[in-house]
Amino acid sequence: MSTKIALISDSHSYIDHKTLTYLQDADQIWHAGDIGDDSVMKALPPGKPVRAVFGNIDDAATQQEYPEWQEFTLENVKVLMTHIGGKPPRYAKGIKARIKESAPQLFICGHSHICKVQFDSALNCLYMNPGAIGQQGFHTMRTMLLFELDAGQVKNLRVVELGKRGKLNV
Repeated sequence: MSTKIALISDSHSYIDHKTLTYLQDADQIWHAGDIGDDSVMKALPPGKPVRAVFGNIDDAATQQEYPEWQEFTLENVKVLMTHIGGKPPRYAKGIKARIKESAPQLFICGHSHICKVQFDSALNCLYMNPGAIGQQGFHTMRTMLLFELDAGQVKNLRVVELGKRGKLNV
């Protein structure tokens, strides 16, 4: 049996109805940092497990609530998640070493506001950055990722475009 994941990041204190609609169908919601105001997390659909990390804009209270790193296994997929990760092959300082040490099948980060999914053959790891669901930043399109974890594999991955930054999406 697979687990449906909704992966979001860089909300910067903003979440809208359109994003929440996509989160309803997920079994779990993962947030890759820069949450902003706690109202974002309180707006998430109730009863769903949430895994989150804090980002560089998050205050001390958020940093107390969520760790800098999440490392776990779900559906036989080992996952490593943090906010600032860079991208293959140019990871942020210390990230490549952490990936080598942990040997995850899936590495997740946020921060860049750029949606990107790429298999890093040098590290034998799938890299995911969902982009940004928030309004702040230089990104043009707000994005998130939906996928399933099933028997050690990532399946049915899709990018969801939530609308242009700065536009009201009803």
